Amino acid sequence: MKIKDIKVFICSPGRNFVTVKIITENGTYGIGDATLNGREMAVVAYLQEHIAPCLIGKDAQQIEDIWQYLYKGAYWRKGPVTMAAIGAIDTALWDIKGKQANLPVYQLLGGRSRSGVTVYGHANGETIEEVLTNLGTMIDEGYKAVRLQCSIPNVKGTYGTMEGKKNYYELQGNRPLPPEQEWSTSKYMNFVPELFKQARERFGFDIGLCHDVHSRLTPIEAARLGKLLEPYNLLFLEDAVTSENPEGYQIVREHTVVPLAVGEIFTTVWDAKVLIEKQWIDYIRTAITHGGGITPLKKLADFAAMYHIRTAPHGAPDLSPICFMAHMHFNLWAPNFGIQEFIGFGTPELNDVFKYDVELKEGLLYMQDKPGLGVDFDEEAAKKYPYKRSYLPVSRLEDGTLWNW
Repeated sequence: MKIKDIKVFICSPGRNFVTVKIITENGTYGIGDATLNGREMAVVAYLQEHIAPCLIGKDAQQIEDIWQYLYKGAYWRKGPVTMAAIGAIDTALWDIKGKQANLPVYQLLGGRSRSGVTVYGHANGETIEEVLTNLGTMIDEGYKAVRLQCSIPNVKGTYGTMEGKKNYYELQGNRPLPPEQEWSTSKYMNFVPELFKQARERFGFDIGLCHDVHSRLTPIEAARLGKLLEPYNLLFLEDAVTSENPEGYQIVREHTVVPLAVGEIFTTVWDAKVLIEKQWIDYIRTAITHGGGITPLKKLADFAAMYHIRTAPHGAPDLSPICFMAHMHFNLWAPNFGIQEFIGFGTPELNDVFKYDVELKEGLLYMQDKPGLGVDFDEEAAKKYPYKRSYLPVSRLEDGTLWNW
């Protein structure tokens, strides 16, 4: 079953998404997500100019060989642009294989390990009271775990919240440039424990709570934060420090028993190797789109399982429903699955372009068994939402020093 054509689409139904469609000679097609937030066109060029010409005429059934060909054959390995492009191709090929076999992809991975996928949502706010109100709403909706993020008093903008409750797309206006936010570690450290203290006092300990530091702290600062949050029994503390120097997580691990999660910007197993082998983390958060597809994520999960580490794939709104559905299949299979980040069912514009079917019941997501990934892409609808250049924000300390966003 040879590859006849590869199409690349970029559209913006609320935000930018890059979609790959692989069409075989018998008409079977598969779709993949190649979105790299703020660098979308770099992946588009990589796909159109460097990958697509190499794959026309190849056997779409040879998923492993094609993955190795794209990874090893380019010589220039790893990196977010390369791996997002490879990830989209790989995911689309799994979609094709499932359709050809008339089976959902999770069956091809080895079958179900569970009936539904445990998810956590986001409760954000500009005040603690607003965050807790949103948390209460989510508990009423059936969520069993929620991430809490709150604006820091006297600091303009904080990760997870934006000025005027706008998203960063809206803040960029007619001249899109990266929006800037302020950061103060001392104000943050003095404030965040109170958020979780009040959350536990109001809602008790049955609801799982987590928090994303977004790599804003040094290892010893993160260790101190972990100690401060220990009484509130977090599900995990995410991205406590940057991961370029993995030994930083050793310092955090040695000072606190709060579970640690990292990996949303990882692109290969090599990024996570030392952290996993040393058991300095508890959850690995690499996404299928950014981690090179379903093929390497299955291997990463197996490797992590040897060290008692669970998967918790990144699920922010900068990943399309194609990646989301790929995660559903991956999560149903993975024996060491932990939890899936879930930001809701999307906007009317998003659901106009992407067709998928999931249902949330008592904190678990369920999907219907359909061949392949069970998601489709409407090319005509996508034309109504043209690409809009956009960037992720940047952070600066109060004295103007550029910081981690």
